[in-house]
Amino acid sequence: MNVDLHCHSTASDGALSPTALVARAHEHGVRTLSLTDHDTIDGLPEARQACAERGMGWVSGVELSCTWGGATIHVLGYDFPLDAAPLLEAIEGLHRGRWLRAEEIDRKLAAKGMPGALEGARAVQQELGDSGNAPARPHFAEFMVRAGFVKDRGEAFRKWLGAGKLGDVKLHWPTLEETVATLRASNAWVSLAHPMHYDLTRSKRRRLIADYIQAGGQALEVVNGMMPPEQVGTLSILTREFGLLASAGSDFHGPGTWGEIGAYRPLPEDLPPLWRRFRHEQPMAV
Repeated sequence: MNVDLHCHSTASDGALSPTALVARAHEHGVRTLSLTDHDTIDGLPEARQACAERGMGWVSGVELSCTWGGATIHVLGYDFPLDAAPLLEAIEGLHRGRWLRAEEIDRKLAAKGMPGALEGARAVQQELGDSGNAPARPHFAEFMVRAGFVKDRGEAFRKWLGAGKLGDVKLHWPTLEETVATLRASNAWVSLAHPMHYDLTRSKRRRLIADYIQAGGQALEVVNGMMPPEQVGTLSILTREFGLLASAGSDFHGPGTWGEIGAYRPLPEDLPPLWRRFRHEQPMAV
């Protein structure tokens, strides 16, 4: 696809620097890109410059962590000014929370006979690129593989780091309502990330979307990578029913994982694309 509104760099838990990510996106036919790192906008100036050098459209983006009904939910924000005070303040709080979470994961793994996890995860993170953000679960997973505690990253998540497991530490996230309010106060467009990824019943997912709309949410991420077609159908129905805009993206994290950048299932043609509302920066006219 020539628009990708969901991808990650070394500023959070991706494997490529923002510059390398943009280059790969361009090679794969993406012409408008939004870098949406977890709880940080540190990579956006570099991504913006790299897009400008390739004549690509660029839009600011971020993926914020929050809580709803005891679950961790992710909300995407787009097309905001990089100096938006409400967003910068919220990100500072999330930055502190992510370090506290990393320290708690370290303590929990040490108690299970896996010492040195934080130091090891930080080393993995620094190999990918300089970052002042806390290491994330993929970094811990790679440390566990290298230390011989698990055979691969999949086992690390299945046994220790995945949803509901010991390393799935839910600490210090703001509420869904607070997060949406922060993004709206920052003049951002707001999309609910991958609604089918959360372990929710059908009725609870509908309540999540209803509460999200009540808080000021504007769009659903109808397509996230190569998700099952029936899930795209379910989210398309909900988007029509609730009168929302639709967003889409690859959720690319790195080569060989999470699918390829710019690759995701088609968005149904009758849904209104969120990106048509953006004021995003276009290539300069020749």
